[in-house]
Amino acid sequence: MKIIVPMAGMGKRMRPHTLTVPKPLIPIAGKPIVKRLVEDIAKVCDEKIDEVAFIIGDFGDEVEQTLIGIAETIGAKGSICYQREALGTAHAILCAQDYLEGKVVVAFADTLFKANFKLDDSQDGIIWTSKVDDPSAFGVVKLGENGTVEAFVEKPEQFISDQAIIGIYYFKDGEYLRTELQYLIDNDVRIKGGEFGLTDALENMNNKGISFSIETVSEWLDCGNKNATVYTNQRVLEFIKDENSSSSNAALNNSQIIEPCYFGEGVVVENSTVGPHVSLGAGTEIFGSKIENTIIQSNSVITDSELSNSMIGNFVSFTGKSSDASIGDYSQMKLN
Repeated sequence: MKIIVPMAGMGKRMRPHTLTVPKPLIPIAGKPIVKRLVEDIAKVCDEKIDEVAFIIGDFGDEVEQTLIGIAETIGAKGSICYQREALGTAHAILCAQDYLEGKVVVAFADTLFKANFKLDDSQDGIIWTSKVDDPSAFGVVKLGENGTVEAFVEKPEQFISDQAIIGIYYFKDGEYLRTELQYLIDNDVRIKGGEFGLTDALENMNNKGISFSIETVSEWLDCGNKNATVYTNQRVLEFIKDENSSSSNAALNNSQIIEPCYFGEGVVVENSTVGPHVSLGAGTEIFGSKIENTIIQSNSVITDSELSNSMIGNFVSFTGKSSDASIGDYSQMKLN
């Protein structure tokens, strides 16, 4: 089985944090988003993952080597494909056409999930969904009487279903998916905005007799902007709190740690209260501060501060009080 991960977007809603690193490599509880995604999909699949193909823009050799290393952590080969133009979801997946064969999971790299199911790879196709309160904001699936997908509906104005598509899909026949994606390109079938949409390919496959079922995740987590990412960090820390001991990586002096937290190697915390739901990257130092519900990446120094619902980059020097800070790498800031 293969995993295809489209991740060529520029991550504009996550700026300034995506000015120096692609959004899928931003760490959540100490681990890049895309690494958590790939590992969690592998846990859901009973079959071994042979290859992970990452579809990227011009991110540079260091990023490419990092992605290849992520694939290797689950015992798979990592491959790099390129999307040179932002022409939509169908076009993005087709950029990995050499890897669209056999059983394939397609997973867009701005979402995480918690699942209590094992993937049934005997199905033609599986749409991963989450039950939502307001379906009008999402693409949803309309289910027939037998529980299979009858239609795909984008942002329905009237209630169709509360099962929102989360951006992860299983296909038993990757070659067939490739054919349907290529059909859209060859026949210039575009959605509103001029892009090539995956939903059109899914509808064509459904109309031709491919049976899609659904699997519903127990939690769907978005990493599309700063607030969503901070919330996702909070939830992931809750998921892993039984397997994580934050204080073992830190030098603590006259400080209180309120779990769950994540601390990277070489973290220093002095005269401070940290937590709950705080992730500190390797080498970060905290002095005389109170921090909760915040992500601080590596090698940053926080002094005499109060932070909550905030996201701080790498190599940042910060002093002050904020309940909504979003500070990019290599910044210095002192608030009155």
